[in-house]
Amino acid sequence: MARRPDISPGGPLGRLAVGVLLRWVRWLEPDTRGLFASALARVAFTLGIRRAVALDNLRRALPERTDDARLAIARSAYESLGRAAVEAVTSDLVPDALLRRLVEVADWKGLDQLLDARAPVLIASAHLGSWELFAEVMARRGHALSAVVRPLAGAFNEWVVRNRKAAGVELILQRGALRRMLAALARGRAVVQLIDQVLPAKDGVFVPFFGRPACTSPAIAMAARVSRAPVYVVAAVREGEGLRMLVEGPVPMVHSADRDADLVANTAALTAIVEATIRRYPEQWLWLHRRWKVQPPA
Repeated sequence: MARRPDISPGGPLGRLAVGVLLRWVRWLEPDTRGLFASALARVAFTLGIRRAVALDNLRRALPERTDDARLAIARSAYESLGRAAVEAVTSDLVPDALLRRLVEVADWKGLDQLLDARAPVLIASAHLGSWELFAEVMARRGHALSAVVRPLAGAFNEWVVRNRKAAGVELILQRGALRRMLAALARGRAVVQLIDQVLPAKDGVFVPFFGRPACTSPAIAMAARVSRAPVYVVAAVREGEGLRMLVEGPVPMVHSADRDADLVANTAALTAIVEATIRRYPEQWLWLHRRWKVQPPA
């Protein structure tokens, strides 16, 4: 019996198809790319791809909202994710002048001075708004940026990785990242990590997030304890057609003799800032992620 062709996203034909699609997306005019992202989001929402997860997350996290309000937030969150996915593989196409005009930073709170001086600094962020354009903005400003990331598989993610590296972002794999984070800080690079994804219980610490314990990476807190580098929380949220960079910090870090308690307290402090920002812009967060999948033992 002849073997069926492998058309999975990681198979040869799947990779070819994804490559052709992404080249077509990059060829489109910016406005048309936006329409494509919106259409992609509507299809995913209509087909119910993780829609039940998103609505359950919203019901638990925002019980004060009505069902209709939560449904509208979920629909907008898919739209935001669609735009972020397209930006992940096209951010390099945005002209410098347009990117400068689109991005607004109300108050850097001293972060820009640290970045310009190539001083060691740690940045926590989240899958909120346009996190891929955040990295592009930093790289275009000449800031040396290292990002702690999970291993990314699949043809689409290969394009994402390629785009990040082309922008000058150094990638640090999450497993065993502390040593490489410290080395990057020593070389005058800012180290950023998205801290709103679930981890296996053995790799994270449990901190409150929308009223429920969420297993969260303590890597930023660990690096801060060893290096004493200042820590900021930065998010790139959409406002109209522009992008607003929200900067909080430097966030006070607790450094006592109880290392484990400090890691939990400091990770909780960063997560609380992330949660507050998501509450301001709930329609731009990744509600379809199974953030609370891992729970602490009874």
